[in-house]
Amino acid sequence: MAGPLFVTFEGLDGSGKTSQLRALAQRLRSHGLVLTCTHEPGGTELGDALRSLFKDRRWPDLDGRVELMLLFASRRQLLLEVIEPALAAGRHVLCDRFTDSTLAYQGAGRAVDLDTILAVDRLATGCRRPDRTLLLDLEPEQARARRQASSRKPGAAPPDRLDDQDLGFYRRVRERYLELARAEPERFVVIDAAGERAQTAAQIDEALGDLEPTPARRPAREAGGPS
Repeated sequence: MAGPLFVTFEGLDGSGKTSQLRALAQRLRSHGLVLTCTHEPGGTELGDALRSLFKDRRWPDLDGRVELMLLFASRRQLLLEVIEPALAAGRHVLCDRFTDSTLAYQGAGRAVDLDTILAVDRLATGCRRPDRTLLLDLEPEQARARRQASSRKPGAAPPDRLDDQDLGFYRRVRERYLELARAEPERFVVIDAAGERAQTAAQIDEALGDLEPTPARRPAREAGGPS
């Protein structure tokens, strides 16, 4: 491996991607890898403010293009403030969602046309793509059941605006994700997320088994970043 990797985790809400990313980061750090972990939308002070607006249930029928602009504003700030500086410093980056989420959720879910998404992507990110993307795949019905079970746990975040979408919305999102994976098999690794957590984690470890300390490695105590 020539240098630090920009790795993204994608999938439906309820797929387990966030918890799997955090668990992976712990495993990798225990082996001496220097990482920055972040998420979308958010990951910066500005991005977190935009995330709050994006998820607010006061706007249940937010237009897909409004969503698009909120997301790409947050994404550009994340690239400038977190992702690119971390990679330049020799740190691997694990990011919970990136532009593939927009192609799936706003593209297929909200029916925003591809040309519009790509035009905004060119402006905001220069069409920046991850080096590797792990798609945690499972049926929308199972994802929703997991999401609902998680929301009932003590201290869980309350349901947000996207939790109110019907299963048809999530079926469209899932199919677009799978289309993206088929179109770029050299970047995507599809992870079967329907089983137990340990089974999913084993697939992730295999997909990222070539991650190793980079030439610009820093002391382990400096590992980390926004999460």
